Amino acid sequence: MPAPWRDLLLWWFGEGGTAREIADAKSRLWFGYKAEQDAEARERFGEWVDQALAGELSDWAESPEGWLALVLLLDQLPRMIYRGTPRAFAGDERAQQLVRDGMAHGGDVLLTPLQRVFIYLVLEHAEHLGLQDQAVQQFETLVTIAAPDEQALFADFLDYAERHRQVIARFGRFPHRNDILGRASTEAEQAFLAEPGSRF
Repeated sequence: MPAPWRDLLLWWFGEGGTAREIADAKSRLWFGYKAEQDAEARERFGEWVDQALAGELSDWAESPEGWLALVLLLDQLPRMIYRGTPRAFAGDERAQQLVRDGMAHGGDVLLTPLQRVFIYLVLEHAEHLGLQDQAVQQFETLVTIAAPDEQALFADFLDYAERHRQVIARFGRFPHRNDILGRASTEAEQAFLAEPGSRF
């Protein structure tokens, strides 16, 4: 009997291939915006996302791939399904705890380097400088262990982690979330948000 999370991981990562091949095929799903992608995420996995946000499916974390899938349900998919609303970030705290717990037991090193990217992105999404520092450290590790022809891919992930850390070091939060979360932006944050690329 296949694991319940198999369809989610197939949708997110595809079947086989090198890290570069998978990233080339899936990067628009991961980091782009298409209304039809958000709709597909909602239709196929919305029930699981809501269960995860409600604190269910915790037994998934008992295996490395189930843990990864649960992290995706809490961190990545809410950003698609609930895009532009506070609920997009509703799973962040639980995802961060899941990642800290799993990494404390070495769960991340049981995954492929590309799968580990989506564990460490949880740290990169945190409005907490210590977790940002940890994210950068983990992405640096991925660069060092990457195959020579894939180092540029993982260096790109590291670059984004460093840019996220710089924002948190400067503001203590991500200003581009302020409107969605009903937070007032400071003058410095407003000036920052007017800069190209400030919203990732």
